Amino acid sequence: MRFSTVAAALAASPALVSAAKGTMGFALGTKVASGDCKTQQDYSDDFDAIKSNSGSTLVRGYAASDCDMAKNALPAAKSAGFKVVLGIWPDVEESFEKDLKAITDVADQYASTIYAVTVGSETLYRGNFTGEELKDKISTVKSALPSGIKVGTADSWNKFADGTGDAIIGTADIIMINAFAFWQGASKDNATHVYLDDMYQAVTHIEKVAGGADKMPEIWNGETGWPTAVGTDYEDAQGGLENAKYFYQHGFCSLLDWGFNAFYFEALDEPWKPASIGDNGNVADETTWGAMTSDRKAKFSLKC
Repeated sequence: MRFSTVAAALAASPALVSAAKGTMGFALGTKVASGDCKTQQDYSDDFDAIKSNSGSTLVRGYAASDCDMAKNALPAAKSAGFKVVLGIWPDVEESFEKDLKAITDVADQYASTIYAVTVGSETLYRGNFTGEELKDKISTVKSALPSGIKVGTADSWNKFADGTGDAIIGTADIIMINAFAFWQGASKDNATHVYLDDMYQAVTHIEKVAGGADKMPEIWNGETGWPTAVGTDYEDAQGGLENAKYFYQHGFCSLLDWGFNAFYFEALDEPWKPASIGDNGNVADETTWGAMTSDRKAKFSLKC
């Protein structure tokens, strides 16, 4: 499908685009550059940098109990006028219960600051759960939280496009679709096309299963991004500051212009992260995906 075809399809579907510009958010880690846990003041400083550089007032995390994120981030967020998506890591029962408790302990006090809760991040992609099993986890969390707090999940675009996630549609209040043109080996010039097409495939399938645009859960692009370090390549996707800037401005910002809500991965570099092994068997450096350096300096303009 050519990019022009994708654009036409996006424009034609009310589920995919609205008159208003989408809301921008950033994924935010729980540790400072050294690997030490963030304090409430660290989160306050993060929020100041995110807002001043991008205008965004929304962040998402992945495990509410990790480094006491819920306990430390929420008061800082409330003071700064931010909303926070808290995460539950459900892959093992211990982390599921620990993260759920971290949220329920503060849910009443910070209900207006908690934008939503995600149960899992790419658990369908990794094969940790079936759709039905994830649906049960989401239902458990919904029953434990005050009404009004949205509960859903985040997963790879293809697991929504191919039907793997069908079971959660109708239960999840919010679905975050992760779409990384970089990890599909897209070149700089083709990345926006791949990114928008991923979202198109996922959202149109969700709309079909839901039974129409008016019956869909709230939809976000849960993650997208590009590494800024030269040499962090994946097939035709080449890491580097200029390529990351290009994707941010032509891919991420374009999705917002279409009316999608989207989270950029991530707000800040995380130099403490160890190297991981990618799908191609090569070492993957995940330390330089930040839109800002670890000391909160923007790498390029973050305004869309």
